[in-house]
Amino acid sequence: MVQGVIFDFKGKFVEVRVDKTDVLFRTGQFASALAPIDTIKLDKSGCIKEFPDLKERRDWRKESISRFKEKVKKLPNETDRMKYIMSDLQKHGYVPIYLQRDGFRTLKIKKK
Repeated sequence: MVQGVIFDFKGKFVEVRVDKTDVLFRTGQFASALAPIDTIKLDKSGCIKEFPDLKERRDWRKESISRFKEKVKKLPNETDRMKYIMSDLQKHGYVPIYLQRDGFRTLKIKKK
């Protein structure tokens, strides 16, 4: 079952979808294509915050993506993968707005 979340990040919409072990991203309301994590921009300071051992490595981006993919694959199901992604992105200022699941209506996430 495909699951997704729409986030607000500094006034821009970012959609994240989980399909089995694949995590796809789309930025902007009118962007038509979902992209794999390999193609998105990463903030070096955010990656180093998550993985301090990558600070001096030239391949910090590639290694960060690899570690993220491994973490996602180890989680038992799509619901747990989506919860992990939501909690991880919230640490970096992303605010979840809507939750999507195949076969269900989109749910507005209540702010705490």
